[in-house]
Amino acid sequence: MNLNQIYTQMVLEQSKNKANRRDLDHATHKELGHNPSCGDEITLQLDVEDGIIKDISYTGQGCAISQASTSIMCDTVKGLKVEEAIELSKKFIGMIKGQLRDEEELEDLGDGIAFINIRNMPARVKCAVLSWYTLKDILENDKREGSFTP
Repeated sequence: MNLNQIYTQMVLEQSKNKANRRDLDHATHKELGHNPSCGDEITLQLDVEDGIIKDISYTGQGCAISQASTSIMCDTVKGLKVEEAIELSKKFIGMIKGQLRDEEELEDLGDGIAFINIRNMPARVKCAVLSWYTLKDILENDKREGSFTP
């Protein structure tokens, strides 16, 4: 199976994965991520305790790429320190922009590395990075519950 087949299979599976698509009962951080050019819209919810992402989830709708990328991101950063999640967000965004290409350097992105070739589809780049930019913004700016306005 080549990388394109793995990517296609993963996007299909993860876009239907409901494990991370839910409201958090005790969210400490919440923020809307919206891509007006295609209509993708997610609301990330995080439970951060003592600098650790204890839980993360999302609600919203969008294309299979945005939903799969968001679900994979949730799985990847759950349990990490805030600083580690910010660094992974930067790394994922750098990978999509073509700034990072070394697969060894990208290994800690886990399944997120399957999106490495999305940069060859410019119309889909914003779909893949939406949740990662939203996460980076929430954590860097400490956007607590209540900073979100629909």
